[in-house]
Amino acid sequence: MNRRHSAPMAPNFMVSAPGKVIVFGEHSVVYGKAAIAAAISLRSYLHVTTLSKSKRTVTLRFPDIDLIHTWNIDDLPWHAFHQPSKKKSYYTLVTELDPDLLAALQPHVAAVSPDLPEETRKVHCNSVTAFLYLFLSLALPTSPGCIYTLRSTIPISAGLGSSASIAVCLAAALLIQLRALAGPHPDQPHDEARLQIERINRWAFVAEMCIHGNPSGVDNTVATQGKAVVFQRLDYSKPPLVRPLWDFPELPLLLVDTRQAKSTAHEVAKVAKLKQRNPVLVGSILDAMDKVTGSAAELIASDSFDEEKGENLAHIGELMTVNHGLLVSLGVSHPRFERLRELIDHEGIGWTKLTGAGGGGCSITLLRPDVPREKLAKLRKRLQDENYIQFETTLGGDGVGVLWPAVLKNGTEEDEQGGMEIDLEKFLNAKGTEGVEKLVGGSGDGDGWKFWRVEGE
Repeated sequence: MNRRHSAPMAPNFMVSAPGKVIVFGEHSVVYGKAAIAAAISLRSYLHVTTLSKSKRTVTLRFPDIDLIHTWNIDDLPWHAFHQPSKKKSYYTLVTELDPDLLAALQPHVAAVSPDLPEETRKVHCNSVTAFLYLFLSLALPTSPGCIYTLRSTIPISAGLGSSASIAVCLAAALLIQLRALAGPHPDQPHDEARLQIERINRWAFVAEMCIHGNPSGVDNTVATQGKAVVFQRLDYSKPPLVRPLWDFPELPLLLVDTRQAKSTAHEVAKVAKLKQRNPVLVGSILDAMDKVTGSAAELIASDSFDEEKGENLAHIGELMTVNHGLLVSLGVSHPRFERLRELIDHEGIGWTKLTGAGGGGCSITLLRPDVPREKLAKLRKRLQDENYIQFETTLGGDGVGVLWPAVLKNGTEEDEQGGMEIDLEKFLNAKGTEGVEKLVGGSGDGDGWKFWRVEGE
């Protein structure tokens, strides 16, 4: 009778974060000009399952890339991360990785996917390094065993910020488990919400450093806060200038993957060579791109944007068209992009530009609001026939979201019993992008998902 009851396990919960596209300023951003990046409604989802106290293991599952690995919590190098000179607080700003801590992780990273091809194994090891660096920085040696399961609806290696979206999910989940975040809740003061967003963003950047070495920080910033940012890096030895566009409107977007392989490094080097041979000419193109970005940022930030939405949408579309033309003049387009623009322009469906480094990868089309359904259906069929992958999404939506507990209140009969629980089995068995979105893709009020929404003031 006097036995102490064990504390109940924490409920399963979920975290979600969006991908991103560059809307204006590709390539010119490399030369100190401004760019605008915005969130898209394709998202990554992280399901967190807390194990019983007797289970002293932590598992990372990422079925999209066939990654699964389990570590014994007590065997991890806590001593390295928890030395007084190394230990970081949950609110710390980390601007570089500690080589001693990375070295302490190596035996635990090296054990992952030993029999897989080197290229696949490199992706797995990068992902695991990011996860373990965050886990050992933010969890405790006494933390309960957990299974962290990731699914993503964002195409990987397409310049859409998939790794940053995952980094934000991991950082937010670990901070939630540490009880280091307040909210999110609808009545949360703006300043408090921004503080939580900044806290998540700082640690997501740490994960991005583990994956990319020297990331710009723009992807994780957009994935954390949503909406859009104006981004500029004047000096590569200093952090970039990032100005949030909190009032960026949600806009209808057709995202198309050309299925043409690309190399960001190759395209950046190509522009650098062109600039070396024609410094004045290319300089004027980059200046023009900077003016396009500035005009777009000014238009979006104006008080009248929503009042004259149709006219301003067309203005944004025109600026996208101009931006694409400038990118074409730098030689970073591809026949697959130009064919896409031909199909869309012919039907008068919207305004199209490449996004990212070019040479392949993805394009974005800002859709006209009054396009007849039959026109869209005809375009979709044509794109499918010509081997394009298409996603209808929105631009400028919410950033990181939380479903605690992992129960969707979706207006079905199951709500009478408190909603539909998303357990690990359901999450793993959801088939493909459509299955994941159908199961967990809540984004509205009332379905259980909550966001740190920070409106402009």
